Amino acid sequence: MKIYIVLYHAPGSFSKMMEKGSPKEHKKEMEAWMKWAKRCGKHLVDMGAPLSGGVNLTTSGTKPSKKNVVGYSILEAKDMVSAKKLLKNHPHLRWKKGCDIEVHEASHEKM
Repeated sequence: MKIYIVLYHAPGSFSKMMEKGSPKEHKKEMEAWMKWAKRCGKHLVDMGAPLSGGVNLTTSGTKPSKKNVVGYSILEAKDMVSAKKLLKNHPHLRWKKGCDIEVHEASHEKM
């Protein structure tokens, strides 16, 4: 089995989007996430957490990230095809217009 890092993108600030939603909307969204987590079962290694305040570090200095990463999860799957199947119909994709998911295979090879 391989490890996959899932990054959730959304337009704008996650905290600002959360402030706009009602408690009823937040509960409904969490229920959708919990259904997804249950469907993944043992393949969901870490449900993750919301992220904010990302910075881009370069040799020239630091600046705010423009990638709008608002959260992450960690999956375990046989291959990328299997990881993508676990993410099919993910609630994040229906959350707000412009939301998307990025998946990366984590390499455990020694360098």
